[in-house]
Amino acid sequence: MKILNQFNLSGKTALVTGCKRGIGRAMASVLAEAGSDIIGVSASLESTGSEIEKEVQSFGRKFTAYRCDFSDRPSLYQFIDQLNAECPIIDILINNAGTILRKPAAQHPDDYWDRVIEVNLNAQFILSREVGKRMVERKSGKIIFIASLLTFQGGITVPGYSASKGGIGQLTKALANEWASQGVNVNAIAPGYINTDNTEDLRNDPERSAAILARIPAGRWGETEDFKGAALFLASEASNYVHGTILTIDGGWMGR
Repeated sequence: MKILNQFNLSGKTALVTGCKRGIGRAMASVLAEAGSDIIGVSASLESTGSEIEKEVQSFGRKFTAYRCDFSDRPSLYQFIDQLNAECPIIDILINNAGTILRKPAAQHPDDYWDRVIEVNLNAQFILSREVGKRMVERKSGKIIFIASLLTFQGGITVPGYSASKGGIGQLTKALANEWASQGVNVNAIAPGYINTDNTEDLRNDPERSAAILARIPAGRWGETEDFKGAALFLASEASNYVHGTILTIDGGWMGR
């Protein structure tokens, strides 16, 4: 049982952005099941009574809710100030909040580009810097970014999203290079094609959906439950020698 003890998160506090639904909710849930208290934040998270709050509390863990629009820089800094005052010790940070806006590159407007880069890259760097500096001071911490298959590939009609996720891959490595020696693990999870809001347009397009499924060796769209094991591993002591890694959860897509 000694190895299983490494996955025990009792006494830890995890901050999970974009925790209201989808992959973020699944990851917040598994960390709570493993013993961690959860600080949840999203743009529309209820102050009390959310489904993720009920789920976390069902495991006997504490849930603290915050609301923040990551596309609004002043709102982000206000959230960070509040977090530092009310929850100064964060052991685990999962940067899951993100957005996607689709339009061909030649018609891709500035506001699409700016919003996606702000939410998916700028805000994640700022939050990681501010939480990470405290982890470095304590010589302990886990940071998990959510990358994408488009960290490795270009995608179609999502130039801002592809650029942001490429940046997340490099940011993961850059922070790991600086903080690994300080006891802070920085890694990323790259989801494949998952049954979430972000892929609704693709799943509703018969031709695109069929083409995607034909390439996935597992033969199915991923589910949010598929992320629980990886999230727990990267958030736990079991991953103490894992730094700067981008772990794909894609049904075998990248191996095809």
